[in-house]
Amino acid sequence: MDWLKKYGQKRQNKVDTFKLKTTVFQRVDYFLAFGFGTGLMPYAPGTWGTLAAFPLYFLMHDLPLMVYMTLVILGFIGGCIISDTVSKELGVHDYGGIVWDEVIGMLLTLVNVPFGLGWMVAGFLLFRFFDILKPFPIRALDKHVPGGIGIMIDDVLAAVYAWLVLQGCMWGLGV
Repeated sequence: MDWLKKYGQKRQNKVDTFKLKTTVFQRVDYFLAFGFGTGLMPYAPGTWGTLAAFPLYFLMHDLPLMVYMTLVILGFIGGCIISDTVSKELGVHDYGGIVWDEVIGMLLTLVNVPFGLGWMVAGFLLFRFFDILKPFPIRALDKHVPGGIGIMIDDVLAAVYAWLVLQGCMWGLGV
């Protein structure tokens, strides 16, 4: 795994990119951490990782709320573990290609939101807005909470902000 440390230290340099791509598709922890491979995208991996949540959402949207939330919580807990493991192996905290946090954030954003393309697009735009902007206290947590929890928590909070706006829109529209 020496190549992983070398790759992680060089961050986005094209050194050993092939080996990273191979690892993502050979190890389950990397496959999930890299959002089913979307984290390998050269531009905007977080946006692609957010989009990777939609197939899961299509499968989960009809589940009872408690089952949906249980799966999201398990995804969060698993995400803390895999993000921590992968980031340590890469030698970079919150490496840009680790996008499982975006997947879970998007699934949280859409909790109890009517199923439909308009709501999904609104949720996507709001989540990306808050994830990129990182309003208080998201930025502080992002900088000061270490490990896998630190990687995951900022996206969970961005999802809460986006969810609150969506809930306000639903209330305003009488949905």
